[in-house]
Amino acid sequence: MNVTEDLNFYQGHNPHALLREYGSPLYVYNERIFRERCREVMGMCPYSRFHVNYSIKANTNLTLLAIAKQEGLRGEATSPGEIEALLAVGYKPGEIFYITNNASTEDMLYSVEKGILFSADSVSQLDRYGRANPGGRVAVRFNPGVGSGHHDNVVTGGKKTKFGVNEEYIPQVKEVLAKHKLTIVGINQHIGSHILDVNIYMDSVKRMLAMAKNFDTLEFIDLGGGFGIPYHKQDGEGSLDMPALGGALAAFMTEFSEGYGRELDCMIEPGRFIPAESGVLLGTVHAVKNNAEDKYVGTDLGFTVLLRPTLYDSHHDIEVYREGAVPGGSEKVHVVGNVCESGDYIARNRELPVIEEGDALGVLDAGAYGYSMASTYNHRLRPAEVLIRESGELVLIRRRDTYADLLRNMPHVLDS
Repeated sequence: MNVTEDLNFYQGHNPHALLREYGSPLYVYNERIFRERCREVMGMCPYSRFHVNYSIKANTNLTLLAIAKQEGLRGEATSPGEIEALLAVGYKPGEIFYITNNASTEDMLYSVEKGILFSADSVSQLDRYGRANPGGRVAVRFNPGVGSGHHDNVVTGGKKTKFGVNEEYIPQVKEVLAKHKLTIVGINQHIGSHILDVNIYMDSVKRMLAMAKNFDTLEFIDLGGGFGIPYHKQDGEGSLDMPALGGALAAFMTEFSEGYGRELDCMIEPGRFIPAESGVLLGTVHAVKNNAEDKYVGTDLGFTVLLRPTLYDSHHDIEVYREGAVPGGSEKVHVVGNVCESGDYIARNRELPVIEEGDALGVLDAGAYGYSMASTYNHRLRPAEVLIRESGELVLIRRRDTYADLLRNMPHVLDS
């Protein structure tokens, strides 16, 4: 299955030509697909006071943020730097929700000065915020006791997580609110990542709405994100049923509002769902070799470019592009990068067309947590990012690093 061909992802552009023009590796985004995902979440829930906050840690490219804003999404930030990115493309403070954990007083005061609502992640953080901003408005992140994710490192709810306030600490939350004369205007959750089961998500929603009844000053409930996408497209994996999820949310919120006495805003905060499928990471094969019984395909796609497989053991479908003849046959290989670490790989024991040096590889669904996790470890250059507009026009939306960029913030302190 050629996923990019079926989607008309490249819209007539050749992957090899893109690499020659912008350098290898290269992140390529499709504007049409990005907008489609924005519209899908914006239209998923018939509840009248439904809002979507894009969790921009998934991808903070300013051009993509500007498109999300055009499509009506608000912004969810996890750091002052992400807030700055949202402000830079025209978001107003009231359109940004700051959800972080273990924040310093400095970070808290940054949000206060900007007029952006802060969410406390623990009773301790709530008390710190109260000392810094007595009498202020605040939100609190709760742990609904439900977690989800394909790997321990992406589960953010349940018994084994650093995130959120457990239900049994609600009395302490109330004490701190009263002590500092804080007004709690919202509660929020996030149970994990790559959720493809509506029932798991709705279980957490039910628990959150039960906790919401403990507070009578709420203006909104943020039910988090974590919506998954089908990373195994080549095997026919299905998508999350967004209309079913939206319908269930609307029913739950309507019933809750009747009991609460007034309607509250309902928010969600999708991250990966928005940009993931709109991005392909292109790279080049520079070596093919056998070590004992294993065959290794050596590329420039190190974990400095795409960390997810090393960090989470995440799967990404891979396409092989060859100029001239189409690759024939298939074999099981390890696809590895150019970083001096044994854990540097894109795929293990993957059945792929027979690959040769000079082939280009396309790592699919790389638009989320790809560039945003990129690093300069081994002093590697971070790649460029290009956008294929709906018209087919190519736009450079982030230039490739230069060697001067690597040295820019390190002053010479010793005489030569």
